[in-house]
Amino acid sequence: MLVMLLQVLLFNQLQLWGVCHPYIYVLCLMMMPITLPHNADMFIGAAAGLVMDVFCNSMGVHTAACILLMFIRPYLLGLIVNDKDRLNEQISLRAVGMEAFVKYVVILVLVHHLTVFLLAAWSWSHIGFVLLETFVSSIITILLVIGYNMLKYR
Repeated sequence: MLVMLLQVLLFNQLQLWGVCHPYIYVLCLMMMPITLPHNADMFIGAAAGLVMDVFCNSMGVHTAACILLMFIRPYLLGLIVNDKDRLNEQISLRAVGMEAFVKYVVILVLVHHLTVFLLAAWSWSHIGFVLLETFVSSIITILLVIGYNMLKYR
């Protein structure tokens, strides 16, 4: 909840270089317990996206991106996290290791950001700018998410 508040009050106000929009609220979604039922994941993703849409006035863009993120999350976890790591119930840098955690974060952040920026642009004529926004924003968000996990799970 604190991350959502930080997103709304601080990170939504940052418009670095006109192409960087860090969306750290995805951290809440990525760090959800592994053992949650898929229906609960989808509901939480929709709720988080709806909150962001209300505060960003983005007409469902964040809701769609969060639902997609939560839809692919269990399948990605199945590919990256082995059965032994699933006993931790929590996905974190300490629980799954650096390589698996970075893959997990990079894929989910890229999917989320690309969805947000493609839906916001709603046109293929701006694909170059959409890809630039996705790349720059994803790098900053990934660094913030990994940095947070490094500090939290030292």
